[in-house]
Amino acid sequence: FFAEPLPKADVITMGMILHDWNLEKKMHLVRAAYDALPPGGAFVVIENLIDDARRENAFGLMMSLNMLIEFGDAFDFTAADLFGWCREVGFSRTEVIPLAGSASAGVAYK
Repeated sequence: FFAEPLPKADVITMGMILHDWNLEKKMHLVRAAYDALPPGGAFVVIENLIDDARRENAFGLMMSLNMLIEFGDAFDFTAADLFGWCREVGFSRTEVIPLAGSASAGVAYK
């Protein structure tokens, strides 16, 4: 998904994808999702989002450490981080939907 544009869709979902990459590649994927969506479309990111204070989601914090050790520059992130990247490429409205366990869905609307 780095070589070709994403197919056009009303909803783009990435589940446990963004944490595998460094910031440059994360931003490439966020931009690719934005470009593939129509106005009003939704980008749904399912991850173990870390709380903004970085004190409560132990699983997300451990996963971030694991990504750093395994890949050298990959990392997990907070909802604030995700939504900052989303706003940077043009998404307008965002929300977090808590899921089971430590996972959440960060949703950004075009």
